[in-house]
Amino acid sequence: MNGSEDPEHAREWITTPVTAEILRGAVELERTAAGVLPHRLPARALAQGADAQLVMAEAQPSGVRLAFRTRATAVELETLPTKRVYAGAPPRPDGVYDLLVDGVLAGRASAKGGNTLVIDMATGTTESRPGPTGTVRFTGLSGAVKDVEIWLPHNETTELVALRTDASVTPVADRGRKVWLHHGSSISHGSDAASPSTTWPALAAAAGGVELVNLGLGGGALLDPFTARTLRDTPADLLSVKIGINVVNTDLMRLRAFAPAVHGFLDTIREGRPDTPLLVVSPLLCPIHESTPGPSLPDLEALAEGRLGFRAAGDPAEVAAGKLTLEVVRAELERIVRQRAADDPHLSYLDGRELYGEADAAELPLPDGLHPDAATHRRIGERFGALVFGTGGAFGRPTGA
Repeated sequence: MNGSEDPEHAREWITTPVTAEILRGAVELERTAAGVLPHRLPARALAQGADAQLVMAEAQPSGVRLAFRTRATAVELETLPTKRVYAGAPPRPDGVYDLLVDGVLAGRASAKGGNTLVIDMATGTTESRPGPTGTVRFTGLSGAVKDVEIWLPHNETTELVALRTDASVTPVADRGRKVWLHHGSSISHGSDAASPSTTWPALAAAAGGVELVNLGLGGGALLDPFTARTLRDTPADLLSVKIGINVVNTDLMRLRAFAPAVHGFLDTIREGRPDTPLLVVSPLLCPIHESTPGPSLPDLEALAEGRLGFRAAGDPAEVAAGKLTLEVVRAELERIVRQRAADDPHLSYLDGRELYGEADAAELPLPDGLHPDAATHRRIGERFGALVFGTGGAFGRPTGA
């Protein structure tokens, strides 16, 4: 059931409009000249000074998937992707579409064509080049009634042009699952995961039997008030926020600003969701920033060798003056959660090193210094599933229940 670009169109196709009824994991849909563009932040948030990095990240549909019930034996999805190219680095693989049938991975494909965004990390400039639409097709499916999901590439902006099947489709009925809304950095977004259904949040959601809404935003977990309002206003049964690495690697703020910003972020969420289980997760281990402040800068020596890499450019001596490191951030987050939990019984804390710590870094080092690879995503997802959704976890059944 692999996807293909097979040009044969002898079968009769039924075209189904892409609407919110069959699209999960998006916060808002935008009608474009090509079709429908899923967004993970609302337009009102993007109007409040969002930078180019955040605009790109929120439009990459991590966790967004088409979900429908059908007897179709063939499904095709025409899209207009935007592919990233980093000047001087090896070509990135095309984005991956995962086909799940009744919750089980049944196919994987990529779409050719699409727009191209060329990024020069040495100069900070970008260039956009237009391109044609592409189509992924999955064939050989059973003719029985089944639930089908197509997970969109987590790392490619993807405009949905047309969904075509050889049998009618209907929205999937509510299965009574809880909705888990998660916010974090590029690691939560899925950087360097193998596919959209194997980012660590997607794997954790599958382990926990919940519906994922992923607000992991590459480079964008910066305690922005508009993100807090999005978390407050998006329907969810479970909430988690992973805070710290982007604040450090952008060198965004000092300790004096960090603590009030965290409080304000959590206050905003609690304005609309005072009793929803809320988990604060501190950063995973990241050796380059454990005791060295940001910013993170591209490793030009690595780029000269044709690979992506990052280095910590801050001075550890400035920590005394309030510059942030991951060690400082973890201590402050734990203190803040402990303080707030005295009046908020639904608030909890998880040290990110329980998901990826020193022993993990020795076995599975971060290839570019910042982002986990596919095997590490799987480990983090499995750990989160056990620690958080398992018995006694923040989102699991109480011990002894």
